Amino acid sequence: MPLGALLAKLEHIQSNWREQEFRHSVMAFGAGALLSAIALVLVPEGIKVLSPLAACSWFTGGAVAFMLLDIWLSKNQTSASQLMAMLADFLPESLALGAVIASGGSQALLLAALIALQNIPEGFNAYRELRQVSSYTAWAIVASFAAMACFGPLAGLVGYFWLAESPAIVAMIMLFAAGGILYSLFQDIAPQVRLEQHWAPPMGAIAGFVTGMLGYMYH
Repeated sequence: MPLGALLAKLEHIQSNWREQEFRHSVMAFGAGALLSAIALVLVPEGIKVLSPLAACSWFTGGAVAFMLLDIWLSKNQTSASQLMAMLADFLPESLALGAVIASGGSQALLLAALIALQNIPEGFNAYRELRQVSSYTAWAIVASFAAMACFGPLAGLVGYFWLAESPAIVAMIMLFAAGGILYSLFQDIAPQVRLEQHWAPPMGAIAGFVTGMLGYMYH
């Protein structure tokens, strides 16, 4: 997240249309990475230990929870809204990651890589939005993202020490996060990717998903 914010702070392209296309491509890459995390890790791992009804219930519950959070944030717009939105998917994934590492799961490295890949574009876009709607300085936003990133290892430690022996709970967290991420993908990210008369941004989503595929196939 702080790396994405730093890239947004340093990024400046003279041509306005090139700048727009680059930003939309970054957003699309994040969408592709999110989709690969859902399709290749979170859902396949989550459905291994749960019944079909339970799996669908937790997946749907995640989507509903993210929808309710989205509604609340839209009614209570503050400078912290973007931070809360990022934490909403970052923390459940980190919990699951800690548990997967403790259980010796082969997907741990892939999940960690996908979390990193998706949070760089999220940090990039959240930085730009915070700069537009708040009075925070650039370095204050980067510092806040760096502090927020510390919650990931803390959540991972909780998963490592307390959830590793509860595969059903880990599966619930994974599916809950997957449902919420998929909701966010179609509600917030995908509609913003398209740019009139430009065709490169959607290819960013392809690149993000292919990156996840390569990690999955070579893990």
